[in-house]
Amino acid sequence: MNLPDLRDHQALRRAFRWQIPSRYNIATEVCDRWAVLDANRPAIIEVSRDWRVTPVSFGALREASDRLADGLRRRGVQAGDRVAILLPQGRCVLTAHLAAYKIGAIAVPLAALFGVDALAYRLLDSGAKVLVTDAPGLAKRRQIAQPLPQLSLTISTDGADGDALDWSALLADARPDGTVAATGPDDPALMIYTSGTTGNPKGALHGHRVLPGHLPGVQMPHEFLPQPGDLAWTPADWAWAGGLLNMLLPALHFGVAVVARPVTRFEPEEAFRLMADLHIRNAFVPPTALRMLRSVAHPRERFALRLRTVAAAGEALGAETLAWGHEALGLTINEAYGQTECNLVLASCAAIGVSRPGFIGKAVPGHEVAIIRPDGSVCAPDEQGEIAVRRPDPVMFLGYWGNEAATQAKFVGDWMKTGDQAVQDADGYVRFVGRDDDVITSSGYRIGPGEIEDCLLRHDAVAIAAVVGKPDPLRTEIVKAFVVLKEGLRGTPELAAELQDFVRRRLSAHEYPREIAFRDELPMTTTGKIVRRLLRAEA
Repeated sequence: MNLPDLRDHQALRRAFRWQIPSRYNIATEVCDRWAVLDANRPAIIEVSRDWRVTPVSFGALREASDRLADGLRRRGVQAGDRVAILLPQGRCVLTAHLAAYKIGAIAVPLAALFGVDALAYRLLDSGAKVLVTDAPGLAKRRQIAQPLPQLSLTISTDGADGDALDWSALLADARPDGTVAATGPDDPALMIYTSGTTGNPKGALHGHRVLPGHLPGVQMPHEFLPQPGDLAWTPADWAWAGGLLNMLLPALHFGVAVVARPVTRFEPEEAFRLMADLHIRNAFVPPTALRMLRSVAHPRERFALRLRTVAAAGEALGAETLAWGHEALGLTINEAYGQTECNLVLASCAAIGVSRPGFIGKAVPGHEVAIIRPDGSVCAPDEQGEIAVRRPDPVMFLGYWGNEAATQAKFVGDWMKTGDQAVQDADGYVRFVGRDDDVITSSGYRIGPGEIEDCLLRHDAVAIAAVVGKPDPLRTEIVKAFVVLKEGLRGTPELAAELQDFVRRRLSAHEYPREIAFRDELPMTTTGKIVRRLLRAEA
Protein backbone atom coordinates (compact mmCIF):
# COMPACT_ATOMS: atom_id res chain seq x y z
CA MET A 1 0.00 0.00 0.00
CA ASN A 2 1.32 3.43 -0.89
CA LEU A 3 1.14 5.81 2.05
CA PRO A 4 -0.52 9.16 1.33
CA ASP A 5 1.65 12.22 0.94
CA LEU A 6 1.37 13.94 4.33
CA ARG A 7 1.54 17.28 2.55
CA ASP A 8 -1.58 16.47 0.51
CA HIS A 9 -4.81 17.26 2.35
CA GLN A 10 -7.03 15.45 -0.14
CA ALA A 11 -4.85 12.32 -0.02
CA LEU A 12 -5.09 12.34 3.76
CA ARG A 13 -8.86 12.58 3.61
CA ARG A 14 -9.17 9.76 1.09
CA ALA A 15 -6.88 7.43 3.04
CA PHE A 16 -8.31 8.14 6.49
CA ARG A 17 -10.32 5.43 8.30
CA TRP A 18 -11.62 5.49 11.85
CA GLN A 19 -10.31 2.57 13.92
CA ILE A 20 -11.99 2.71 17.34
CA PRO A 21 -12.00 -0.59 19.29
CA SER A 22 -15.20 -2.07 20.73
CA ARG A 23 -13.77 -1.67 24.25
CA TYR A 24 -12.48 1.82 24.91
CA ASN A 25 -11.97 3.87 28.07
CA ILE A 26 -10.47 7.36 28.10
CA ALA A 27 -8.60 6.75 31.38
CA THR A 28 -6.75 3.77 29.95
CA GLU A 29 -5.78 5.66 26.81
CA VAL A 30 -4.54 8.91 28.36
CA CYS A 31 -2.93 7.53 31.52
CA ASP A 32 -2.74 3.84 32.38
CA ARG A 33 -1.08 2.57 29.21
CA TRP A 34 1.63 5.23 29.51
CA ALA A 35 2.12 4.37 33.19
CA VAL A 36 2.79 0.75 32.17
CA LEU A 37 5.29 1.79 29.49
CA ASP A 38 7.13 4.37 31.63
CA ALA A 39 5.71 5.17 35.07
CA ASN A 40 8.07 8.12 35.53
CA ARG A 41 7.18 9.84 32.27
CA PRO A 42 5.89 13.40 33.00
CA ALA A 43 2.19 13.90 32.32
CA ILE A 44 1.43 17.23 34.00
CA ILE A 45 3.91 20.03 34.72
CA GLU A 46 2.32 22.07 37.49
CA VAL A 47 3.38 25.72 37.79
CA SER A 48 2.06 27.26 40.99
CA ARG A 49 1.02 30.86 41.40
CA ASP A 50 4.47 31.61 42.86
CA TRP A 51 6.16 29.84 39.90
CA ARG A 52 7.16 26.59 41.63
CA VAL A 53 7.43 23.87 38.97
CA THR A 54 6.34 20.33 39.91
CA PRO A 55 6.25 17.44 37.40
CA VAL A 56 3.53 14.81 37.92
CA SER A 57 4.17 11.43 36.32
CA PHE A 58 1.78 9.07 34.56
CA GLY A 59 2.50 6.53 37.29
CA ALA A 60 1.49 8.96 40.04
CA LEU A 61 -1.70 9.88 38.18
CA ARG A 62 -2.59 6.24 37.69
CA GLU A 63 -2.23 5.44 41.39
CA ALA A 64 -4.11 8.58 42.51
CA SER A 65 -6.99 7.99 40.09
CA ASP A 66 -7.19 4.30 41.06
CA ARG A 67 -7.42 5.32 44.72
CA LEU A 68 -10.03 8.00 44.06
CA ALA A 69 -12.10 5.58 41.96
CA ASP A 70 -12.02 3.04 44.77
CA GLY A 71 -12.96 5.67 47.35
CA LEU A 72 -15.91 6.80 45.22
CA ARG A 73 -17.12 3.23 44.64
CA ARG A 74 -17.07 2.56 48.39
CA ARG A 75 -19.35 5.56 48.83
CA GLY A 76 -21.89 4.32 46.34
CA VAL A 77 -20.83 6.04 43.11
CA GLN A 78 -21.76 3.86 40.15
CA ALA A 79 -21.65 3.82 36.38
CA GLY A 80 -23.79 6.62 34.97
CA ASP A 81 -23.58 8.83 38.07
CA ARG A 82 -22.45 12.38 37.42
CA VAL A 83 -19.22 13.60 39.02
CA ALA A 84 -18.94 17.39 38.94
CA ILE A 85 -15.39 18.79 38.91
CA LEU A 86 -14.94 22.42 39.98
CA LEU A 87 -11.20 23.04 40.13
CA PRO A 88 -8.53 25.19 38.46
CA GLN A 89 -5.88 23.63 36.22
CA GLY A 90 -3.79 20.99 38.01
CA ARG A 91 -3.33 17.31 38.80
CA CYS A 92 -6.52 17.07 40.85
CA VAL A 93 -8.69 17.97 37.84
CA LEU A 94 -7.19 15.18 35.75
CA THR A 95 -7.26 12.70 38.64
CA ALA A 96 -11.00 13.32 39.14
CA HIS A 97 -11.68 12.87 35.42
CA LEU A 98 -9.73 9.62 35.27
CA ALA A 99 -11.45 8.24 38.37
CA ALA A 100 -14.90 9.00 36.93
CA TYR A 101 -14.03 7.25 33.65
CA LYS A 102 -12.65 4.22 35.52
CA ILE A 103 -15.96 3.82 37.35
CA GLY A 104 -18.01 4.33 34.19
CA ALA A 105 -19.41 7.52 35.70
CA ILE A 106 -19.91 10.78 33.78
CA ALA A 107 -17.47 13.63 34.40
CA VAL A 108 -19.09 17.09 34.48
CA PRO A 109 -16.35 19.74 34.26
CA LEU A 110 -17.26 23.14 35.70
CA ALA A 111 -15.26 26.35 35.24
CA ALA A 112 -13.61 27.69 38.38
CA LEU A 113 -14.76 31.18 37.35
CA PHE A 114 -18.46 30.26 37.48
CA GLY A 115 -20.56 32.37 39.81
CA VAL A 116 -23.03 30.92 42.29
CA ASP A 117 -26.05 31.01 39.92
CA ALA A 118 -24.14 29.40 37.04
CA LEU A 119 -22.85 26.68 39.36
CA ALA A 120 -26.27 26.01 40.87
CA TYR A 121 -27.90 25.68 37.45
CA ARG A 122 -25.39 23.07 36.24
CA LEU A 123 -25.35 21.04 39.45
CA LEU A 124 -29.14 20.87 39.48
CA ASP A 125 -29.57 20.26 35.76
CA SER A 126 -26.95 17.48 35.65
CA GLY A 127 -28.18 15.83 38.84
CA ALA A 128 -24.57 15.55 40.00
CA LYS A 129 -24.04 13.03 42.80
CA VAL A 130 -20.49 14.12 43.58
CA LEU A 131 -18.78 17.51 43.66
CA VAL A 132 -14.97 17.63 43.70
CA THR A 133 -13.77 21.15 44.47
CA ASP A 134 -11.48 23.39 46.54
CA ALA A 135 -12.03 26.03 49.22
CA PRO A 136 -13.29 28.73 46.80
CA GLY A 137 -15.65 26.20 45.25
CA LEU A 138 -16.95 25.16 48.65
CA ALA A 139 -17.67 28.79 49.48
CA LYS A 140 -19.80 29.07 46.32
CA ARG A 141 -21.53 25.76 47.05
CA ARG A 142 -22.62 27.06 50.45
CA GLN A 143 -24.18 30.13 48.87
CA ILE A 144 -26.54 28.03 46.75
CA ALA A 145 -29.97 28.44 48.27
CA GLN A 146 -31.99 25.94 46.26
CA PRO A 147 -31.94 22.25 47.21
CA LEU A 148 -29.62 19.90 45.31
CA PRO A 149 -31.27 16.61 46.28
CA GLN A 150 -28.98 14.33 44.25
CA LEU A 151 -25.70 15.85 45.45
CA SER A 152 -24.73 13.48 48.27
CA LEU A 153 -20.93 13.68 48.34
CA THR A 154 -18.59 16.68 48.34
CA ILE A 155 -14.80 16.27 48.30
CA SER A 156 -12.41 19.13 49.04
CA THR A 157 -8.84 19.19 47.76
CA ASP A 158 -8.08 21.78 50.48
CA GLY A 159 -8.89 19.46 53.39
CA ALA A 160 -11.99 18.43 55.33
CA ASP A 161 -14.39 21.33 55.82
CA GLY A 162 -17.75 20.75 57.42
CA ASP A 163 -19.58 18.14 55.37
CA ALA A 164 -16.82 17.99 52.73
CA LEU A 165 -14.49 14.99 52.76
CA ASP A 166 -10.75 15.51 52.68
CA TRP A 167 -9.27 14.52 49.30
CA SER A 168 -5.92 13.37 50.71
CA ALA A 169 -7.50 11.28 53.47
CA LEU A 170 -9.91 9.66 51.04
CA LEU A 171 -7.05 8.64 48.73
CA ALA A 172 -4.92 7.37 51.63
CA ASP A 173 -7.71 5.07 52.85
CA ALA A 174 -8.47 3.64 49.39
CA ARG A 175 -6.92 0.77 47.43
CA PRO A 176 -5.25 1.27 44.03
CA ASP A 177 -6.56 -2.00 42.59
CA GLY A 178 -6.48 -0.85 38.95
CA THR A 179 -10.13 -1.66 38.19
CA VAL A 180 -11.39 0.05 35.02
CA ALA A 181 -14.98 -0.24 33.79
CA ALA A 182 -15.31 -2.24 30.56
CA THR A 183 -16.77 0.65 28.61
CA GLY A 184 -17.41 0.89 24.90
CA PRO A 185 -16.94 3.96 22.70
CA ASP A 186 -20.64 4.90 22.91
CA ASP A 187 -20.90 4.62 26.69
CA PRO A 188 -21.36 8.07 28.34
CA ALA A 189 -18.15 9.55 29.72
CA LEU A 190 -18.32 13.31 29.71
CA MET A 191 -20.89 16.09 29.84
CA ILE A 192 -19.79 19.60 28.90
CA TYR A 193 -22.19 22.50 29.15
CA THR A 194 -22.51 24.78 26.15
CA SER A 195 -21.29 28.35 26.51
CA GLY A 196 -24.76 29.83 26.80
CA THR A 197 -24.14 32.56 24.23
CA THR A 198 -27.69 32.19 22.85
CA GLY A 199 -29.71 31.00 25.87
CA ASN A 200 -29.54 28.64 28.85
CA PRO A 201 -26.55 26.29 28.68
CA LYS A 202 -27.30 22.69 27.70
CA GLY A 203 -25.37 19.62 28.80
CA ALA A 204 -23.79 18.02 25.74
CA LEU A 205 -23.29 14.34 26.59
CA HIS A 206 -20.35 12.56 24.97
CA GLY A 207 -19.25 8.94 24.82
CA HIS A 208 -15.69 7.69 25.35
CA ARG A 209 -15.28 7.93 21.56
CA VAL A 210 -15.12 11.71 21.88
CA LEU A 211 -11.38 11.44 22.53
CA PRO A 212 -10.35 9.46 19.41
CA GLY A 213 -12.81 11.61 17.49
CA HIS A 214 -10.73 14.68 18.43
CA LEU A 215 -7.30 13.32 17.52
CA PRO A 216 -7.22 14.24 13.79
CA GLY A 217 -8.55 17.71 14.61
CA VAL A 218 -5.71 18.21 17.10
CA GLN A 219 -2.98 16.78 14.90
CA MET A 220 -3.89 19.00 11.96
CA PRO A 221 -3.53 22.46 13.58
CA HIS A 222 -0.63 21.20 15.71
CA GLU A 223 1.11 19.89 12.59
CA PHE A 224 1.36 16.19 13.32
CA LEU A 225 1.60 16.13 17.10
CA PRO A 226 3.60 14.49 18.65
CA GLN A 227 7.05 15.58 17.53
CA PRO A 228 10.27 15.26 19.58
CA GLY A 229 10.40 17.85 22.35
CA ASP A 230 6.70 18.76 22.22
CA LEU A 231 5.23 20.25 25.40
CA ALA A 232 1.64 21.52 25.47
CA TRP A 233 -0.16 24.35 27.24
CA THR A 234 -3.42 26.26 27.05
CA PRO A 235 -4.71 29.17 29.13
CA ALA A 236 -8.23 27.87 28.49
CA ASP A 237 -9.99 26.42 31.50
CA TRP A 238 -9.92 22.62 31.40
CA ALA A 239 -13.67 22.72 32.05
CA TRP A 240 -14.20 24.05 28.53
CA ALA A 241 -14.11 21.75 25.50
CA GLY A 242 -11.26 23.92 24.18
CA GLY A 243 -9.05 23.29 27.21
CA LEU A 244 -10.03 19.68 27.85
CA LEU A 245 -10.46 18.28 24.34
CA ASN A 246 -8.44 20.67 22.17
CA MET A 247 -5.37 20.18 24.34
CA LEU A 248 -5.31 18.26 27.66
CA LEU A 249 -6.69 14.81 26.85
CA PRO A 250 -5.40 14.55 23.25
CA ALA A 251 -1.88 15.63 24.27
CA LEU A 252 -1.83 13.01 27.03
CA HIS A 253 -3.10 10.41 24.56
CA PHE A 254 0.03 11.08 22.51
CA GLY A 255 2.25 11.01 25.61
CA VAL A 256 2.89 14.77 25.46
CA ALA A 257 3.09 16.45 28.86
CA VAL A 258 0.77 19.40 29.55
CA VAL A 259 1.69 22.50 31.55
CA ALA A 260 -0.90 23.46 34.19
CA ARG A 261 -1.08 26.88 35.80
CA PRO A 262 -4.08 27.79 38.00
CA VAL A 263 -4.73 31.43 37.19
CA THR A 264 -8.05 33.29 37.21
CA ARG A 265 -7.10 36.08 34.82
CA PHE A 266 -5.18 35.99 31.54
CA GLU A 267 -2.13 38.24 31.71
CA PRO A 268 -0.24 38.61 28.38
CA GLU A 269 3.20 39.29 29.91
CA GLU A 270 2.85 36.34 32.25
CA ALA A 271 1.72 34.07 29.40
CA PHE A 272 4.82 34.89 27.37
CA ARG A 273 7.03 34.32 30.42
CA LEU A 274 5.40 30.93 31.02
CA MET A 275 5.88 29.86 27.40
CA ALA A 276 9.53 30.93 27.49
CA ASP A 277 10.49 29.58 30.93
CA LEU A 278 8.87 26.17 30.41
CA HIS A 279 9.99 25.84 26.77
CA ILE A 280 6.42 25.28 25.64
CA ARG A 281 6.22 24.04 22.07
CA ASN A 282 2.47 23.68 21.44
CA ALA A 283 -0.10 26.22 22.58
CA PHE A 284 -3.85 26.35 22.15
CA VAL A 285 -4.84 29.99 22.70
CA PRO A 286 -8.40 31.30 22.12
CA PRO A 287 -8.63 34.28 19.72
CA THR A 288 -9.54 36.77 22.46
CA ALA A 289 -6.40 35.84 24.39
CA LEU A 290 -4.33 36.09 21.21
CA ARG A 291 -5.61 39.62 20.67
CA MET A 292 -4.56 40.43 24.22
CA LEU A 293 -1.09 39.02 23.52
CA ARG A 294 -0.77 41.59 20.74
CA SER A 295 -0.39 44.27 23.42
CA VAL A 296 3.11 42.91 24.18
CA ALA A 297 5.62 44.48 21.81
CA HIS A 298 8.43 42.45 20.23
CA PRO A 299 7.78 39.19 22.13
CA ARG A 300 10.49 37.20 20.32
CA GLU A 301 13.09 39.78 21.29
CA ARG A 302 12.01 39.88 24.93
CA PHE A 303 11.26 36.18 25.51
CA ALA A 304 13.17 33.06 24.47
CA LEU A 305 10.16 31.43 22.82
CA ARG A 306 10.43 27.91 21.40
CA LEU A 307 6.91 27.62 20.01
CA ARG A 308 6.41 25.11 17.23
CA THR A 309 2.63 25.41 16.85
CA VAL A 310 -0.13 27.74 18.00
CA ALA A 311 -3.76 26.78 17.42
CA ALA A 312 -6.86 28.92 17.94
CA ALA A 313 -10.57 28.12 18.12
CA GLY A 314 -13.74 29.35 19.79
CA GLU A 315 -14.24 32.49 17.69
CA ALA A 316 -13.09 33.65 14.26
CA LEU A 317 -9.36 34.34 14.32
CA GLY A 318 -9.34 37.09 11.68
CA ALA A 319 -6.72 37.97 9.09
CA GLU A 320 -5.23 40.68 11.31
CA THR A 321 -4.37 38.27 14.14
CA LEU A 322 -3.06 35.74 11.62
CA ALA A 323 -0.70 38.40 10.22
CA TRP A 324 0.41 39.32 13.75
CA GLY A 325 1.32 35.67 14.38
CA HIS A 326 3.62 35.65 11.36
CA GLU A 327 5.31 38.89 12.39
CA ALA A 328 5.44 38.60 16.19
CA LEU A 329 5.71 34.82 16.71
CA GLY A 330 7.37 33.74 13.48
CA LEU A 331 4.79 31.06 12.73
CA THR A 332 1.35 30.53 11.24
CA ILE A 333 -1.45 30.38 13.80
CA ASN A 334 -3.55 27.44 12.67
CA GLU A 335 -7.27 27.96 13.18
CA ALA A 336 -9.75 25.23 14.06
CA TYR A 337 -13.52 25.11 14.35
CA GLY A 338 -16.12 23.13 16.19
CA GLN A 339 -18.57 23.44 19.02
CA THR A 340 -19.23 21.62 22.26
CA GLU A 341 -21.58 19.21 20.49
CA CYS A 342 -19.19 18.32 17.66
CA ASN A 343 -15.71 19.76 17.97
CA LEU A 344 -12.62 20.20 15.74
CA VAL A 345 -14.14 19.31 12.38
CA LEU A 346 -12.54 22.14 10.38
CA ALA A 347 -8.93 23.24 10.64
CA SER A 348 -5.97 24.80 8.93
CA CYS A 349 -2.45 23.38 8.82
CA ALA A 350 0.33 25.48 7.36
CA ALA A 351 2.63 22.45 7.23
CA ILE A 352 0.52 20.91 4.46
CA GLY A 353 -0.37 24.20 2.79
CA VAL A 354 -3.90 24.47 4.22
CA SER A 355 -3.94 28.09 5.36
CA ARG A 356 -5.68 31.10 3.90
CA PRO A 357 -6.19 34.50 5.60
CA GLY A 358 -9.82 35.09 6.54
CA PHE A 359 -10.73 31.39 6.33
CA ILE A 360 -10.94 28.74 9.07
CA GLY A 361 -9.48 26.04 6.86
CA LYS A 362 -10.83 22.80 5.42
CA ALA A 363 -12.60 19.70 6.70
CA VAL A 364 -10.43 17.57 8.98
CA PRO A 365 -9.84 13.98 7.78
CA GLY A 366 -12.58 11.72 9.11
CA HIS A 367 -15.31 14.38 9.20
CA GLU A 368 -17.85 15.26 6.53
CA VAL A 369 -18.64 18.97 6.77
CA ALA A 370 -20.81 21.02 4.43
CA ILE A 371 -22.53 24.39 4.17
CA ILE A 372 -26.26 23.67 3.94
CA ARG A 373 -29.53 25.47 3.26
CA PRO A 374 -32.44 25.31 5.76
CA ASP A 375 -33.89 22.25 3.97
CA GLY A 376 -30.61 20.32 4.36
CA SER A 377 -29.46 20.63 0.75
CA VAL A 378 -25.82 21.51 0.20
CA CYS A 379 -25.01 25.06 -0.87
CA ALA A 380 -23.15 25.91 -4.03
CA PRO A 381 -19.60 27.28 -3.72
CA ASP A 382 -19.57 30.81 -2.27
CA GLU A 383 -23.25 30.55 -1.26
CA GLN A 384 -23.85 31.47 2.36
CA GLY A 385 -25.48 28.85 4.56
CA GLU A 386 -25.10 26.99 7.85
CA ILE A 387 -22.11 24.83 8.80
CA ALA A 388 -23.24 21.24 9.29
CA VAL A 389 -21.59 17.91 10.12
CA ARG A 390 -22.90 14.57 8.86
CA ARG A 391 -23.62 11.76 11.31
CA PRO A 392 -22.39 9.27 12.36
CA ASP A 393 -19.21 10.91 13.58
CA PRO A 394 -17.20 9.82 16.66
CA VAL A 395 -16.69 13.39 17.85
CA MET A 396 -20.43 14.10 17.78
CA PHE A 397 -22.39 14.28 21.02
CA LEU A 398 -24.80 11.57 22.14
CA GLY A 399 -27.46 14.18 22.85
CA TYR A 400 -28.44 16.97 25.20
CA TRP A 401 -28.87 15.85 28.78
CA GLY A 402 -32.56 15.54 29.59
CA ASN A 403 -33.60 17.46 26.47
CA GLU A 404 -34.58 15.16 23.62
CA ALA A 405 -36.53 17.91 21.85
CA ALA A 406 -33.44 20.11 21.63
CA THR A 407 -31.40 17.13 20.44
CA GLN A 408 -33.85 16.41 17.61
CA ALA A 409 -33.98 20.09 16.65
CA LYS A 410 -30.21 20.04 16.20
CA PHE A 411 -30.55 17.87 13.08
CA VAL A 412 -31.99 18.10 9.61
CA GLY A 413 -31.77 14.61 8.17
CA ASP A 414 -28.27 13.34 8.95
CA TRP A 415 -26.78 16.82 9.13
CA MET A 416 -26.08 18.22 12.60
CA LYS A 417 -26.67 21.96 12.39
CA THR A 418 -24.21 24.24 14.16
CA GLY A 419 -26.13 27.52 14.03
CA ASP A 420 -23.08 29.14 12.44
CA GLN A 421 -23.23 30.90 9.09
CA ALA A 422 -20.37 30.45 6.62
CA VAL A 423 -19.42 30.13 2.96
CA GLN A 424 -17.21 27.52 1.32
CA ASP A 425 -15.21 28.34 -1.78
CA ALA A 426 -14.47 26.06 -4.72
CA ASP A 427 -11.20 24.93 -3.08
CA GLY A 428 -12.97 23.70 0.05
CA TYR A 429 -11.94 26.56 2.34
CA VAL A 430 -14.62 27.67 4.82
CA ARG A 431 -15.03 31.32 5.82
CA PHE A 432 -16.90 31.97 9.04
CA VAL A 433 -19.60 34.66 8.83
CA GLY A 434 -21.23 34.51 12.28
CA ARG A 435 -23.82 32.73 14.36
CA ASP A 436 -27.36 32.79 13.00
CA ASP A 437 -28.25 35.24 15.76
CA ASP A 438 -25.19 37.39 15.06
CA VAL A 439 -25.68 37.96 11.32
CA ILE A 440 -26.88 41.52 10.69
CA THR A 441 -29.49 42.36 8.05
CA SER A 442 -29.10 45.95 6.89
CA SER A 443 -30.69 47.48 3.75
CA GLY A 444 -30.99 44.02 2.24
CA TYR A 445 -27.37 43.08 2.95
CA ARG A 446 -26.45 40.17 5.24
CA ILE A 447 -23.40 41.24 7.23
CA GLY A 448 -21.21 39.04 9.39
CA PRO A 449 -19.69 40.76 12.45
CA GLY A 450 -16.32 39.01 12.21
CA GLU A 451 -14.97 40.94 9.25
CA ILE A 452 -15.91 44.29 10.80
CA GLU A 453 -14.40 43.33 14.15
CA ASP A 454 -11.20 42.23 12.43
CA CYS A 455 -11.05 45.53 10.55
CA LEU A 456 -11.49 47.54 13.76
CA LEU A 457 -8.62 45.59 15.35
CA ARG A 458 -6.29 46.92 12.66
CA HIS A 459 -6.71 50.42 14.09
CA ASP A 460 -3.92 51.31 16.50
CA ALA A 461 -6.36 52.46 19.19
CA VAL A 462 -8.51 49.30 19.41
CA ALA A 463 -7.86 46.44 21.83
CA ILE A 464 -11.11 44.44 21.46
CA ALA A 465 -14.29 45.03 19.47
CA ALA A 466 -17.71 43.41 19.16
CA VAL A 467 -20.27 44.18 16.47
CA VAL A 468 -24.04 43.61 16.64
CA GLY A 469 -27.14 44.66 14.78
CA LYS A 470 -29.34 47.41 16.24
CA PRO A 471 -32.99 47.55 15.11
CA ASP A 472 -33.65 50.39 12.69
CA PRO A 473 -37.00 51.33 11.09
CA LEU A 474 -35.41 52.26 7.78
CA ARG A 475 -32.63 49.69 7.29
CA THR A 476 -34.04 46.82 9.41
CA GLU A 477 -30.79 46.94 11.37
CA ILE A 478 -27.72 49.13 11.54
CA VAL A 479 -24.22 48.04 12.52
CA LYS A 480 -23.27 49.01 16.07
CA ALA A 481 -19.76 48.46 17.44
CA PHE A 482 -18.76 48.12 21.09
CA VAL A 483 -15.07 48.98 21.42
CA VAL A 484 -12.50 48.55 24.18
CA LEU A 485 -9.55 50.87 23.62
CA LYS A 486 -5.92 50.20 24.39
CA GLU A 487 -4.65 51.28 27.78
CA GLY A 488 -4.32 55.01 28.26
CA LEU A 489 -6.71 55.99 25.44
CA ARG A 490 -10.08 57.69 25.85
CA GLY A 491 -13.16 57.34 23.69
CA THR A 492 -14.22 60.60 22.07
CA PRO A 493 -16.65 61.58 19.29
CA GLU A 494 -13.63 62.37 17.13
CA LEU A 495 -12.16 58.89 17.64
CA ALA A 496 -15.57 57.29 16.93
CA ALA A 497 -15.75 59.18 13.62
CA GLU A 498 -12.20 58.12 12.82
CA LEU A 499 -13.04 54.45 13.43
CA GLN A 500 -16.18 54.70 11.28
CA ASP A 501 -14.19 56.15 8.41
CA PHE A 502 -11.47 53.54 8.95
CA VAL A 503 -13.98 50.71 8.37
CA ARG A 504 -15.84 52.49 5.57
CA ARG A 505 -12.67 52.93 3.54
CA ARG A 506 -11.44 49.38 4.11
CA LEU A 507 -14.69 47.42 3.79
CA SER A 508 -17.77 49.12 2.36
CA ALA A 509 -20.35 51.82 2.99
CA HIS A 510 -22.99 49.34 4.16
CA GLU A 511 -20.66 47.59 6.66
CA TYR A 512 -19.25 50.48 8.65
CA PRO A 513 -20.62 50.90 12.21
CA ARG A 514 -23.13 53.75 12.24
CA GLU A 515 -22.89 53.77 16.03
CA ILE A 516 -19.85 53.18 18.24
CA ALA A 517 -19.97 52.74 22.01
CA PHE A 518 -16.75 52.72 24.04
CA ARG A 519 -16.54 50.26 26.95
CA ASP A 520 -13.98 49.36 29.60
CA GLU A 521 -14.72 45.66 28.99
CA LEU A 522 -17.09 43.39 27.08
CA PRO A 523 -19.31 40.63 28.47
CA MET A 524 -17.66 37.26 27.95
CA THR A 525 -18.38 33.65 28.78
CA THR A 526 -15.88 31.68 30.86
CA THR A 527 -14.60 30.25 27.57
CA GLY A 528 -13.55 33.69 26.32
CA LYS A 529 -16.39 34.23 23.84
CA ILE A 530 -18.09 37.59 23.63
CA VAL A 531 -21.76 37.31 24.67
CA ARG A 532 -23.28 39.27 21.81
CA ARG A 533 -26.86 38.60 22.90
CA LEU A 534 -26.28 40.91 25.89
CA LEU A 535 -24.89 43.58 23.58
CA ARG A 536 -27.84 43.10 21.20
CA ALA A 537 -30.22 43.54 24.13
CA GLU A 538 -28.46 46.75 25.10
CA ALA A 539 -28.53 48.00 21.49
